[in-house]
Amino acid sequence: MRRVILGVLAAAVLVAGCSAGSTPQLPRVAPSSSSPAPSSSAPPAPGCDDNIYKSRVASYAPGASWADSATVAKIKSRGVLRAGVAADNLLFGHRNPITGVIEGFDIDVANEVAKAIFGTASGHVEYVVENFAQRIPDLQSGKVDIVADIMTINCARWGQIAFSTVYFQAGQQVLVRKNAPYKNIADLNGRKVCTAKGSTGNENVKSLYPQVRRVIVDNISDCMVLFQQGSVEGIVSDNTVLNGFAAQDPYAQIVGPKFTNEPYGLGFNKANVDFVRYVNALLAKWLDPKDGTWAAIYHKWLPGPLPNPPSTNFDRPLP
Repeated sequence: MRRVILGVLAAAVLVAGCSAGSTPQLPRVAPSSSSPAPSSSAPPAPGCDDNIYKSRVASYAPGASWADSATVAKIKSRGVLRAGVAADNLLFGHRNPITGVIEGFDIDVANEVAKAIFGTASGHVEYVVENFAQRIPDLQSGKVDIVADIMTINCARWGQIAFSTVYFQAGQQVLVRKNAPYKNIADLNGRKVCTAKGSTGNENVKSLYPQVRRVIVDNISDCMVLFQQGSVEGIVSDNTVLNGFAAQDPYAQIVGPKFTNEPYGLGFNKANVDFVRYVNALLAKWLDPKDGTWAAIYHKWLPGPLPNPPSTNFDRPLP
């Protein structure tokens, strides 16, 4: 129990020190949805090949008519952008335990989209807190306009929703205890490892490391509870998630190289191609080093030197 408390206190100190009060205080936070998880066996989008990076990450090109988006006009009329986000992913989408404000890298990206639409994000974003499995159903149902939640672009998901161009590049690793003998995920064959329902981490462990015993939870933060209780030997997720967990627990460490490539895109309803093109025009500007918007968000939330921003890819044919 002492280790669980230490983890929570460390998270509070880290988040408060990084950015307390640094994002617009947008009070509307809808409760988590209860939609079922999408099928993990969804057929890939036609013409999309997960083995070819450029094929899976290609999005729709910003066109001359992107500013006339009917979807943007609908959002403007409503007065708020409904954004699906996480509230338990330290540094990317996390509820500050001191201020109660949801903040992080992904939250700032969603805020920038709202700022482009309304002139300011303040008062114009409704955060809909979701777990990984709820993101696609909430987009398909129209409950949210956009998902900004470390969402990996792949061909099965392209068959269900639409994505922006890549805005962040991550990869999956494994988190274990510092005194454990494990050096990589293969060392955990036969051991219990926690993953989240609806995540690519769960699917990758299932297909790449079938001898690892998966413990599947609804929310990735539940993995940290199980890990600190000693119920699982490790956690598999994107390094963006695991870095946040390691910051909370001084007895945890990330081991082994990244064993997957996880390009993140903003998620959209499949029918809202006009909105995808609108946001892609924004991302093309923000990712440009001369603009500095993406760089400023990175420096605000993530440690270490600034990497090169992801390259844009607008080669996907219009439907």
